[in-house]
Amino acid sequence: MGKAVGEHMGVVTALVRSSFLVNAVYAESGREYGLSPQQGQLLCVLMPQPYGMSELGGVLGLAKSSLTGLVDRTARRGLVRREPDPQDARAVRVALTTEGRELAEEFYAETCRRVEALPAGLSDTDRSRLADLLGQVVLDNKVPVVFMELDEGAPAAHGR
Repeated sequence: MGKAVGEHMGVVTALVRSSFLVNAVYAESGREYGLSPQQGQLLCVLMPQPYGMSELGGVLGLAKSSLTGLVDRTARRGLVRREPDPQDARAVRVALTTEGRELAEEFYAETCRRVEALPAGLSDTDRSRLADLLGQVVLDNKVPVVFMELDEGAPAAHGR
């Protein structure tokens, strides 16, 4: 059914199976921290700054009703809060609470550690090439910033 070790895998298969692999790691980290994958994504997106609801919906790819439910559930846990938008009195922004920021940083660091380990069998040169190629695919497809580079204001990944 699957390819044996060392066999060539096409780009579609490799990308789809890679996404499943990363999603599984993300879900595993989330379970450890009591977060759904969507809550983990929300916390990571909010790490650099608060977002308005419509902008947040666009970044996360969620419809308004789904986003409202996600924010409500996460707010009930005390991890995010709604605050007035300084640019538009009718709008609200979603921001991390102190507890949410602490949990987001821990979750982010652990998720980074786990994802970083996925290509452990590659040489440094191959890892760099993989990052360059995947980065180009992400940029070409204008993927929203849903996960930051370590040097973009997120905490350094470290073990727990």
